[in-house]
Amino acid sequence: MDWVFLSPHLDDAVLSCGGFIFELIQKGERVEICTICAGDPPPGELSPLAEMLHQRWGVTAQSSQITRRQEDRAACQKLGATPFHLDIPDCIYRRNPENGQPLITSNEALFQPLLPAEYPLASQLANQLAAHIPLSSRIVCPLTLGGHIDHHLTRTAAQLIGRPLWYYADYPYLLQHAGRLHEYIAPDWRIEQIAISLDACRAWQDAVACYQSQISTFWTSMEEMRDAICHYWQKGGGSTLWRSLST
Repeated sequence: MDWVFLSPHLDDAVLSCGGFIFELIQKGERVEICTICAGDPPPGELSPLAEMLHQRWGVTAQSSQITRRQEDRAACQKLGATPFHLDIPDCIYRRNPENGQPLITSNEALFQPLLPAEYPLASQLANQLAAHIPLSSRIVCPLTLGGHIDHHLTRTAAQLIGRPLWYYADYPYLLQHAGRLHEYIAPDWRIEQIAISLDACRAWQDAVACYQSQISTFWTSMEEMRDAICHYWQKGGGSTLWRSLST
């Protein structure tokens, strides 16, 4: 692969970079979307938060990640990208290795730095990624705007690989944190931009629409989602990556 976009969940890279990815592929570049937290829930009782989210998504514990992986494959097909799914469970399913309790018990707790108890997981993930991603591939990871714990896990692991990285702005979290973008970017980073065409915007919208179970997380309808993506595109959103020149 020429490019590997690291996606914390089964939608983040497409939400943030769908138009960019489409344009790369139209130029003949080979793009993989590697989703970090695509694993099934482990055996045992789910937390009330996970059960509540399943109800909103219209899935069960048995079908949740199967459904989401199917959605991601369909979204990647819309863009022409290759999906790759790792087996780490979403943070709503993980348990604290120190006490066995659910790692996340409230919606607010989703947005926090990586917990020290999960540093070994980040190291393990870095080793997986280093073994999977060819040295010639350009690795793109989230800036962690919004502060979701799984986005922190992804960025921490990517940085542990020790290779130059490209970064993307986490959409739609960026909309609530645009004024703080400079806090996530080092002064010596280079900007990489690509013009996103109307066709690319439409492919982006169509790809996001494949994540039917997740639309309600950010929007009230498919129409509202399409309008939001279009507005973001018109403002130049999703057309920029930031490149770190050091490891």
